[in-house]
Amino acid sequence: MQTSLTDEETIRRFLSSQPDHCFETLYNRYVNKVYRRCLSMTKDNEKAEDFTHDIFLKAFGKLDAFQERSSFSTWLYSIAFNYCSDQLRLAKRFNLVSIDEATRLELSESHDSQLHEESLQLVKRAMNGLTTEEQTLLKLKYEDGMTIEQIAQLYSLTASAVKMRLKRSREKINRLYTQHKDI
Repeated sequence: MQTSLTDEETIRRFLSSQPDHCFETLYNRYVNKVYRRCLSMTKDNEKAEDFTHDIFLKAFGKLDAFQERSSFSTWLYSIAFNYCSDQLRLAKRFNLVSIDEATRLELSESHDSQLHEESLQLVKRAMNGLTTEEQTLLKLKYEDGMTIEQIAQLYSLTASAVKMRLKRSREKINRLYTQHKDI
């Protein structure tokens, strides 16, 4: 790995010919700083890790549009700040509970609670039957509260492609849920 090159030189030299090398170099240089920025804003280790991952996906997806009007680090930190701010603002608007958190909720011992717990387990099993991409799309939309347009931009897709993938993922999870329920 060539750490003697500046960020901008690394991008110009390796983005088109060796994108993996370019991404790895920049990721290794900035992952801890971006994580600390996210942690200072979220005060939550898990969220900071998730946000850091999302920020690098977003930044690398737009790296070819980086125009060197500012340093790469400034550009990356502005993406990090804006992403964290947006996610925290969304979280305040929507009181979302992730599927993992929902399975940890304490339930009473009543019959209804037992059925609820079984349903949550079935949903979790059904989610595990999805591909990583399908799980990620569903979580971005329904847990993180991202819009179709934000997801489309993140993955360089059209809004209709994102809608279709979400629809297929929902149908697949419904099928898997029904299969597990019948077992």
